[in-house]
Amino acid sequence: MPHILIVDDEAAIADTLVYALQGEGFTTTWLNLGGAAVEYQRTTPADLLILDIGLPDISGFEVCKQLRRFTEVPVIFLSARDGEIDRVVGLEIGADDYVVKPFSPREVAARVRAILKRVVPQVPAVSGNERFLVDHERVQISYRGQVLSLTRHEFRLLACLLEQPERVFSREQLLDAVGVAADAGYERSIDSHIKSLRAKLRLVASDAEPIQTHRGLGYSYSPSQS
Repeated sequence: MPHILIVDDEAAIADTLVYALQGEGFTTTWLNLGGAAVEYQRTTPADLLILDIGLPDISGFEVCKQLRRFTEVPVIFLSARDGEIDRVVGLEIGADDYVVKPFSPREVAARVRAILKRVVPQVPAVSGNERFLVDHERVQISYRGQVLSLTRHEFRLLACLLEQPERVFSREQLLDAVGVAADAGYERSIDSHIKSLRAKLRLVASDAEPIQTHRGLGYSYSPSQS
């Protein structure tokens, strides 16, 4: 039974989420401070965090940054701010979704189910080719024999491209592969992840260009350029 950690300093919001999530069969824990959430996740790991951005001690963004130093647990941000920049920042620091207040607790529960379903590997434990080796259980990708240091989003993005060489994926399709709803306003953040991936690949092979850009369409993996 998945365990959901709710981090919000508004008791009324937390109560509605607890009720909705427990009604869907999840177990829940509620905390109202970001620092406490980080320590809780170190000792009693939850399966997913619902994290308010405006917390009394430290911001939800800072909590997520600290979490990413030791865990890839899925994170859904809650915020009263609906600006595009906040959504993009949220995804780039490692969130899986961004929900704007006021919200439907049932919709949040549905998003939780969708994210947890995506994070379960549905592919063989190890796959690859002569240049890349993808280890889904260890969440690692090796390039020319070197293990790449990837974020969770970068891992999923690169693994998606590697699974279907030469196929052009749109930004919306890559968002789905990463595990983020295409309607969350994150499309352009895919470009940032691609830029970061290319930089890490060039550290291994500066003359190669495995990820190809197709202007106005998206990106693909080209084995002949790797």
